[in-house]
This record gives sequence, C-alpha cells and structure tokens, in this order.
Amino acid sequence: MQNLVSLNLPAQDLADIDTAIATLRRVFAPFIALQPDDRVEMKKMGPKSREFCEQALSLLESNPQMVPPNLGLAEALADRTALEQLRPRLQQLHQLVERGDDTEMALGSDMMAIALEGYRLLEVSGKGEALKSARRDLSARFARKRRTVEAEPA
Repeated sequence: MQNLVSLNLPAQDLADIDTAIATLRRVFAPFIALQPDDRVEMKKMGPKSREFCEQALSLLESNPQMVPPNLGLAEALADRTALEQLRPRLQQLHQLVERGDDTEMALGSDMMAIALEGYRLLEVSGKGEALKSARRDLSARFARKRRTVEAEPA
C-alpha cells in the first residue's frame, strides 16, 4: 500500500494559509505581470550580467558629475535595492510552492494507487449485478479513444 504523505490540515492552519495568501496578494498588488511578447523582447539580467550591472551602477553612482540627469540612475539604484530585497523572499516562496506542488502530487498519487488497487479488487470479486454498473463506469477511465486517421490526399 502506497502512502507517500499523510496530511491533516486543521481549520486554523487553512485559515492561516488563506490569511497569508491574502496578505501576499495585497503586498504583490504593485508587482507586474508580463505578456509573453514582453518577456521575449526585454533585456534580461542573468548571473553573468548581474556583476556587470553592479559594477556599472557603482561606477555611475560614484561619478555623478558624468551622469546626465535624464539617464535614470536614481531609478536604477532603487531597482537594485528592491531586487536585493525581493530575491531572497522569492526564493523562499519558490521553495514553499515546490513543496506544495510535491505534496499535491504525492496526495494524488496515494489516492490513485488505492483507487487502482480497489478497482482491481472490484474486477475480481465484484461479480454481482449491483457492482456491474459501477465497474462499467469506472472502466471508462481506461477506455482508449479511437484515433481517426484522415485520408491523405493523393
């Protein structure tokens, strides 16, 4: 018998999760959601570019006399601060979401393992008329859909 995880979520834990999510939604309200096209077109700062950005911003910051006012250095420095503050928190959120995803998968797998074993038992021992209809309904899960092959033009 498979039992990858046993989880009992008390009402207070669920309420705490809901409160935390509501808080995150409120805090994340000013965050943006990019469109796929925007993601493709924008400049991205990967690990190698990060060092370049840090060095360039530091040089510009320490030489303000050469920085034109319309460059937007103050905004870039504020972005750097926000990014430094946000990154470790996002990493923690990613870890939590990953654990949630893994737990969701394990719970579903546990259910599926028992359901399949129970279905096999019904096939073997559930010969009565009362179970015949239920078995037929359950067997729909395993019914293969026929593929229609389109005739190729000559």
